Amino acid sequence: MSQVPQVKIPATYMRGGTSKGVFFRLQDLPTSCQQPGAARDKLFMRVIGSPDPYAAQIDGMGGATSSTSKCVILSKSSQPDHDVDYLYGQVSIDKAFVDWSGNCGNLSTAAGAFAIHAGLVDPARIPQNGVCVVRIWQANIHKTIIAHVPVSNGQVQETGDFELDGVTFPAAEIILEFVDPSDDGEDGGAMFPTGNLVDELQVPGLGTFKATLISAGIPTVFVEAQAIGYQGTELREAINTDPQALARFEAIRVAGALRMGLIKTAEEAATRQHTPKVAFVSPPKDYLSSSGKAIKAGEIDLLVRALSMGKLHHAMMGTAAVAIGTAAAIPGTLVNQAAGGGERSAVRFGHPSGTLRVGAEASLENGQWQVKKAVMSRSARILMEGWVRVPGDSF
Repeated sequence: MSQVPQVKIPATYMRGGTSKGVFFRLQDLPTSCQQPGAARDKLFMRVIGSPDPYAAQIDGMGGATSSTSKCVILSKSSQPDHDVDYLYGQVSIDKAFVDWSGNCGNLSTAAGAFAIHAGLVDPARIPQNGVCVVRIWQANIHKTIIAHVPVSNGQVQETGDFELDGVTFPAAEIILEFVDPSDDGEDGGAMFPTGNLVDELQVPGLGTFKATLISAGIPTVFVEAQAIGYQGTELREAINTDPQALARFEAIRVAGALRMGLIKTAEEAATRQHTPKVAFVSPPKDYLSSSGKAIKAGEIDLLVRALSMGKLHHAMMGTAAVAIGTAAAIPGTLVNQAAGGGERSAVRFGHPSGTLRVGAEASLENGQWQVKKAVMSRSARILMEGWVRVPGDSF
């Protein structure tokens, strides 16, 4: 029996938007984990409690959903005119890997707040009272995110009256700007990797569907709800309790990943679960959110449901919201069509937990669509801080 004692590592457990994650300063990690590689991945899996064949993450900090199986590293920025570098790891629940292929838009909110909490922002830039503008370098996708973090008495203001559907309690509003989200950075591709606003996507065993394949915020495959047998008003249970439905969505995601050039073989998708996302859209309809709140068709521009790590998300991923806002701003995409078509600089969409507004302004430059910035509001809060403990032979 192993008698290796546990080690403790300074860590902060935070909610950001509709996600939660364990946050670390790079300098606080064990030396072997301060560089990318197997040791870091093993540490993060042990912190979260993965891989877990029970899919419960009982022996770790994870919450057994894609929204709560996350780790973040922050450090002073290596980039000019930025405050911090933010690196995000999506930890698989039942498999032994950490996906570094994309960003978490929800935890981007917490990254801005944590940067101040952790002493990574120059004190001279933090007002006594007001808003601190934190310039974040998103190291996974090589993009700039600007977080407008409220400050009270020199400290991050966490409480307030801003309400976010999918989060039970109100908090202070943090405005996020995703700068130049037009491609996913990692692969350096265009906003529309195929060059088309709408593609005919062939999905083996399922048929051919219209799809908008976009890389903005995060690579996303959008399909029409009706084309795949849904209304667009579905809640998590309708999808996540149906293994055949989940398998169909994974087939769509794999076909989209291949068409976008994100993977070369279908087998590669198993180790790239975080990206791309797959989402289905529909024109507005009345529905009841997961909290029982009535959402009226007249209150929203369209309906969107999205899957993350193989399951329907309980609300909406922040990065996918950027993709939604971007695609909605471009006439002709399936998202824009579901919203009624035409030019628009913002949309309010319905998701399983309620509604969300996201803004984006698109322009056609030299035959290519460009979006300079996407904007949305979120909130963040420290839930616990101190040390996380893991067995010393975990990494």
